[in-house]
Amino acid sequence: MEELNVNIKDPVSVPGEALFVSAQKSLVDQMASTNVNSNVFRLIMQQWTATTYTDESNYDIVTRTIPQNHWDALYKDVLTDLAEAYTIIENTELLTTEDPQTKSNKLAIIELMTIYTYSVLVDTFGNVPYSEALDIDNLLPKYDDALTIYQDLINRLNTALDNLDDTSGSFTTDSDNIYQGNVSKWIKFGNSLKLRIGITVSEVPSLSAVAQSLILESAPNVFESNDDNAALSYLSSTPNTNPIYVDLTLSGRQDFIPASTIIDNMQPRAYEFLTDSNEDGTIDESDNKTVVPGSVTYTDPRMKFYFDDNLDADPSIEQIVYLGGTPGASNAYPNYSHIGEMIASDPSFEAILIDYSEVSFLLAEAIERGINVSGTAEEFYNSAITASILYWGGTTEEANTYLNLTDISYTSASGDWKEKIGTQKWIALYNRGFSSWNSWKLLDQPILPSPADPVSDTPIRYTYPIVEQTLNGDSYSDAANSIGGDNVSTPIFWDIN
Repeated sequence: MEELNVNIKDPVSVPGEALFVSAQKSLVDQMASTNVNSNVFRLIMQQWTATTYTDESNYDIVTRTIPQNHWDALYKDVLTDLAEAYTIIENTELLTTEDPQTKSNKLAIIELMTIYTYSVLVDTFGNVPYSEALDIDNLLPKYDDALTIYQDLINRLNTALDNLDDTSGSFTTDSDNIYQGNVSKWIKFGNSLKLRIGITVSEVPSLSAVAQSLILESAPNVFESNDDNAALSYLSSTPNTNPIYVDLTLSGRQDFIPASTIIDNMQPRAYEFLTDSNEDGTIDESDNKTVVPGSVTYTDPRMKFYFDDNLDADPSIEQIVYLGGTPGASNAYPNYSHIGEMIASDPSFEAILIDYSEVSFLLAEAIERGINVSGTAEEFYNSAITASILYWGGTTEEANTYLNLTDISYTSASGDWKEKIGTQKWIALYNRGFSSWNSWKLLDQPILPSPADPVSDTPIRYTYPIVEQTLNGDSYSDAANSIGGDNVSTPIFWDIN
């Protein structure tokens, strides 16, 4: 009878390389997903808004247990596989003909993916299980201090970079879906991650010197063009399509449209308010509105890729006028612009973890923070915007025209450097909700209006999974008390201002 309990279809053991590539896809899937059960950062950042089910657009992250699903995906599907891949590869004996550095490179690359994933967890929740995580014999792991975790991640990152040697190989093409085993690219990725971490902790008084070292050490070795982007290309058939394609096209549903917040930042225009729809005695932006003919100031060249031109062009100005839905309201899908066809309808559309545009913005921030990397803030700002426009399919001419606009030029755009960089970085990070959210928390730009029926202020962290309260109550309580309360308004340790 015992033989009946043996699963003869699933393998008892697998190569570490197989676990690594599985972890890669699970990580990118989670970061790219737009499923409201697992990833609502686009909605929080008002890049998109919902049409029918508006809870998440109004910052309700509890009804669908979103924190639990984000937590599970990163711990169970990513970190567990990465840890097991590391153990298997480390313990695999090399043939006498094999280069020992190849194994070292594989282990270092797994470390980079692990560090990236833990940084996402800390940036999402604050204190999280770390030193006691992933131990099947410890069902009640403690939560480590977020700052302490970051300090250890920095040490691990430096060690991983030291262990990489691009004169030797690493993973084969089919066991690394991001860089196909290219060690030089992984070195650039590690340094770009190091730069991001340095900028992230740059306002923490106890880490200011560390942040400066991280930035100065990494800056010469980061991404140099869009060719270096850390991206995973999907396949054209399920189950290996981009998860956005599954949610927006295969589902046959019409759940999301661009939010007016990002539309109006990319195509500024005046409004003529027609009726006092809320009957409060005043005409304001909550009332019915229509575009005033000839009122478009400029159109960001990325709009034709970000959004669908399903609305009729305005004949009085001979150009397409995009219209976004009010965040959190019940927006009628046919009445607004839709998500761009490239994003919604291409099953193989790639998903990005870090790109050259983001890195250039980070270097611009470094200079404005008084850290003397080579170049000027304006040069990196221009490079970042140009890289974003070119990536999406625009031209150098379009980028130059855009950068010469009074409202966009670094020398004439309104606001301080945080507003200039923060707003343009938020636009460039369209369709990368988590990265956009993290940048917004650090720079506090752009100013996001309150959605139609908010349950809270704009969340700056996820609350802990409810299951942690019931199954790991003591550790949960200690963590909640340590960070100042398990609330969406409790800042992560590096979110100083």
